Amino acid sequence: MATDGPKVGVAFNTYEPFIYRPEKVSEDSVARVAEVVCETLVKAGVEATIIPLQRSMFTFLRRLKELNVEVVVNLCEGFFGNPQWEANVAAVMEMLHIPFTGNGSRTLALCQDKHQAKAILSSFNLPVAASQLITSAEEMVDLKFPVIVKPNSEDASIGVHPESVVHDQESLSARVEKIVRTYNQPAIVEEYIDGREFNVAVLEDGEPRALPVSEIDFSKMPEGFPHICSYEAKWYPDHILYKSTPPICPAPIKKELSLKLQDLAVNAFKAMGCRDYARVDFRMNQQGEVFILEVNPNPDISLDAGYARALNAAGIDYADFWKLLIANARKRKEGNVAPNGKS
Repeated sequence: MATDGPKVGVAFNTYEPFIYRPEKVSEDSVARVAEVVCETLVKAGVEATIIPLQRSMFTFLRRLKELNVEVVVNLCEGFFGNPQWEANVAAVMEMLHIPFTGNGSRTLALCQDKHQAKAILSSFNLPVAASQLITSAEEMVDLKFPVIVKPNSEDASIGVHPESVVHDQESLSARVEKIVRTYNQPAIVEEYIDGREFNVAVLEDGEPRALPVSEIDFSKMPEGFPHICSYEAKWYPDHILYKSTPPICPAPIKKELSLKLQDLAVNAFKAMGCRDYARVDFRMNQQGEVFILEVNPNPDISLDAGYARALNAAGIDYADFWKLLIANARKRKEGNVAPNGKS
């Protein structure tokens, strides 16, 4: 089969801990996504190969050179089992002038720090839920209960469970203590927004464009569970919370709300310095007020995940999506565009 374009390396991080961690379910999914992406590109006529990032950055870089990789499809979500090093992987490639798809190191780092990201979004007059950064169980919060407690610097719903929504100070202290102890980082405590949850995929094709809005349908959730997209709801197909939170794309909402969410998503994308692609998550309260939960600069891109579902709803072929991102990476290299998309 004739190949089209540059030689591409599909990179993902892999790490085998000595003990089993519940979070390994989401980590293992990245390897499966890499296989699908590589297979998709090869079928589309692109010369592509999988290159895992394991315990040695040097070995990874040497492999890129040996295979004459011209563009890296960057699916890495951390390094050596540490998701907080996600931005570092991108930074190394930036310093070595290796073109790669997806967001630059600065954006990855800013978005991973939920507290800092909220401050940036708020400075652009974008709506965010009231929140506080808490470093110990003894700290008090000046927020209205109920609140939701999350690790400040994790993604993929890691550390988010039904018990993350708490209704009093005692439960809050216990949850904060668990987050700090388990994840070795502060907790971010947000006022819980009881209502609907939406997300909007944003794609940069010359200019950022919002894809059709998706909604997480909570209507079939068992009684007594908070309406949140927990780790169980996202990663365990046999779990009742997974089965009872189906995504719907396009969301069954009025055009006015859809346009509002899409406009906010594009503005959040720009505010955080995103490029190529990202997903923006929202909650809407009972009064119809919309709040940005977070900007995810490295969302799950598997075929059955929300971003691919939005691509499909927009009529964009999965292979064409990746070819666009590869073309974007080449343009940045040829045009000497800065890591976060500005000349």
